[in-house]
Amino acid sequence: MKLTFCGATGTVTGSRYLLRGDGGEVLVDCGLFQGYKQLRLRNWEAPPFAPKQVEAVLLSHAHLDHSGWIPRLVKAGFAGRVHCTPGTRDLCALLLPDSGHLQEEEAAYARRKGFSKHDPPQPLYTVADALAAMRAFRVVSRTRAVHVAGLEASFLHAGHLLGASSILVRGAGVSVMFSGDLGRDNDPILVPPAPFAGADYLVVESTYGNRSHDAGDREARLADVITRTVERGGIVVVPAFAVGRAQEILLHIARLRAAGRIPDVPVYLNSPMASHAGETLANHVGEHRLTAAQCAELTRIARIVATPEESAALNARRDPMIIVAASGMVTGGRVVHHVKAFAPDPRNTLLFCGYQAGGTRGATIVAGSPTVRIHGEDIPVRAEVVSLDGFSAHADADGLIAWMRAARTPPLCTFITHGEPDAADALRQRIERELGWNVRVPDYRDRYELTASGARSAGR
Repeated sequence: MKLTFCGATGTVTGSRYLLRGDGGEVLVDCGLFQGYKQLRLRNWEAPPFAPKQVEAVLLSHAHLDHSGWIPRLVKAGFAGRVHCTPGTRDLCALLLPDSGHLQEEEAAYARRKGFSKHDPPQPLYTVADALAAMRAFRVVSRTRAVHVAGLEASFLHAGHLLGASSILVRGAGVSVMFSGDLGRDNDPILVPPAPFAGADYLVVESTYGNRSHDAGDREARLADVITRTVERGGIVVVPAFAVGRAQEILLHIARLRAAGRIPDVPVYLNSPMASHAGETLANHVGEHRLTAAQCAELTRIARIVATPEESAALNARRDPMIIVAASGMVTGGRVVHHVKAFAPDPRNTLLFCGYQAGGTRGATIVAGSPTVRIHGEDIPVRAEVVSLDGFSAHADADGLIAWMRAARTPPLCTFITHGEPDAADALRQRIERELGWNVRVPDYRDRYELTASGARSAGR
């Protein structure tokens, strides 16, 4: 079996792994690169494989850094099937067309305002492209393996997001476990990841490979932020991933309001997709911890902002309120306009509740920059900036080590991906020191031959 790292190396985005078995090639994940410009440009480049020769995609979960390049793959000639769980399929049906819409919207806005270097600005793909790509999706069961290209793939619970999976692939005499994005054992919505029983090879994420989550009371900290902002007459803007994070934030706000621990101010969910994602949770009761009644409460706690005109009207208001809007890293969507409108006012708060990839506006703001570049302008950031990483849906370094420690036998080699360089290297050191495993941190386009006796580099 041959493994090529086509993304998620030195970054938390662009997850793409090419596996070649005895019967052909498959991709494990097919995500968008995000953040720094040199990474985003890869979305437009020809990938280090031929899309027409890929027989199938094995998709770990729906987040765009894992699924968001699938429409482009289909446009480039991929004619195979995308295999994933029912939850992942349903969320991709929301995320991918929305991604196409946002890219069309951003291109149109750039054309109107004239700040793009391209004439005319073009989207990476359109809504129509995304809808066409959805026809390639095929649902798999967690209890039955998928057979494709001479390989056998099993999908195990990974936590992190509705439908998310770790994917165990067997073929050519070896087995490879792709962790996907691993969730937390104590997530308020999602079930914990299935224990790692072992494999010949492991490809493990390292998003939080160099840190531990805040062990404090997440709801208490959230209540403090909301209360002090409202008391000074401000507005709380929460950039949140529309699928997963938005629902968790609304769950905590509902609990805090019911307990009388926060002021009773309007709550707006400015992401139609996030409201649909809440409905999708209700369609998959049993895949997560919430009851049908709790899922219904998530749709009642916030007023849904349906149209761009309603979204723009919020920007003209100055009375206290809470706005939860996508995207979580302020890379696009309606939250960009909210940040532009509310960041200059010191009464307001920009509240980040998740990982901010390097090169994104979210990372710039959280790092303390006095300005942030939006639509060709340097917008002052005078609002209070708060980062509550305790809300992350990723396992932290301790959680990753604990998940790996469950293996009955160590892998022949563990490849660390999906992390910034410092996080990946910190996790490498911990695995070597605490588990005694053989570890590598691959670079972009690195290729390996995986055999029963060990991994051999095959260059790039």
